[in-house]
Amino acid sequence: MSDHHLTAKPWSGRFNEPTDAFVEAFTASVDFDRRLYRYDIEGSIAHARMLAQQGILSEQERDDIIQGLEQIQSRIAAGEFQWSVSLEDVHMNIESALTEAIGDAGKKLHTGRSRNDQVATDIRLWLRDEIDALRIAIGKLQTALLDKAEQEAETILPGFTHLQTAQPVTFGHHLMAWFEMLDRDRQRLADCQQRVNVMPLGAAALAGTTYPIDRQMTAQLLGFSAPAENSLDAVSDRDFAIEFCADASILMMHLSRFSEELIIWSSAQFGFIELSDSFCTGSSIMPQKKNPDVPELIRGKTGRIYGHLIGLLTLMKSQPLAYNKDNQEDKEPLFDTVDNLKGSLKVFAEMIPAISCRKQAMRQAAMQGFATATDLADYLVRKGIPFRDAHEVVGKAVAFGVAESRDLSEMSLAELQQFSDQIDEDVFEILTLEGSVSARDHIGGTAPAQVRQAIQRARQRIAE
Repeated sequence: MSDHHLTAKPWSGRFNEPTDAFVEAFTASVDFDRRLYRYDIEGSIAHARMLAQQGILSEQERDDIIQGLEQIQSRIAAGEFQWSVSLEDVHMNIESALTEAIGDAGKKLHTGRSRNDQVATDIRLWLRDEIDALRIAIGKLQTALLDKAEQEAETILPGFTHLQTAQPVTFGHHLMAWFEMLDRDRQRLADCQQRVNVMPLGAAALAGTTYPIDRQMTAQLLGFSAPAENSLDAVSDRDFAIEFCADASILMMHLSRFSEELIIWSSAQFGFIELSDSFCTGSSIMPQKKNPDVPELIRGKTGRIYGHLIGLLTLMKSQPLAYNKDNQEDKEPLFDTVDNLKGSLKVFAEMIPAISCRKQAMRQAAMQGFATATDLADYLVRKGIPFRDAHEVVGKAVAFGVAESRDLSEMSLAELQQFSDQIDEDVFEILTLEGSVSARDHIGGTAPAQVRQAIQRARQRIAE
């Protein structure tokens, strides 16, 4: 690249003094926005095609520009492109290299646009693709959950409220709850993508352009659903980035909840599962320790993603229309959010199949908290006892069980009948853990047959 291109700014006509070296480095964004290069070139090629169609560029100029941009893209992809901080950003680096390669035709590429609408277009093109990739990654994690849920459709563990044993459920049913959370995440991202997929290009700096551009054509070439309606809003809107980070925060909150359960369940106090060594580390001083580092790190990263959401909201809260330099700060949080989401989803999809269930420990825990107490109350109601009276009967039976250190299913018929003469021999069918889960045989229930049907429906939803 010539010395002239390293010192003279493309916008330097207005300024008499060179930019101070520190300010130049401080205000430059090329170190992070260079990752948008493919989208910057894609947008420029579509813009050049439209300019030629409108007679603003000649066909030869259009062809030279497209060929030059494709060569630059190849050089960047091969790591042979020299990035310059003095050229500030990805756009000016590419445009300067293009002008150096093809001459004056390169200078004409920027006709009818500004860096303001250009960067907004680049980010939307990039985020549109990243949302596609993230939805695929969520689908892979969902598939891993479905496979594991199928294996564990009959495995019983305690269901909790307030982290107290509530009622027995199956591990498959529990995993399907995670699936549902992720399905909402997948839907939210698809919905967000509709608002991402609106084209700012043609808004120019803030007011549009005097050239006879065809924004519908450019939008069609780039796969946007429509051009943005208002030029002021088009260059300054970052709602789509905030909305994406809000959706990302909800997704990370879900992964953090999953992580918390894996961490608790793999502890010695619960001992419900064992995580593969690949996702754990040992202690530097305690040889017996096996720490669930991967879920802990994902739980930690959740706060980081929340921070990016708050950062973007704060970034935008006091900005007058239209574009302000503040908006340069939108990219790093957005890039970091995507990178961490991708990594977290990938590692979770690999971790789920590597979970080993300790079925006996799960079953034993379900036996300890009088998990079938509600089943006994329901049994008494079916015998004609009002629910509130049945509730009191069961409360007394549980108190007896606590005093005797025995579960309801371990009591004799005579012991149970001292609390109600409506209790018969058939009570033991509903007091077992298997009887309890099998009795919840409706859509959304924990009965193994219902879990398997839910898995079938879920596989269809993913396929669609």
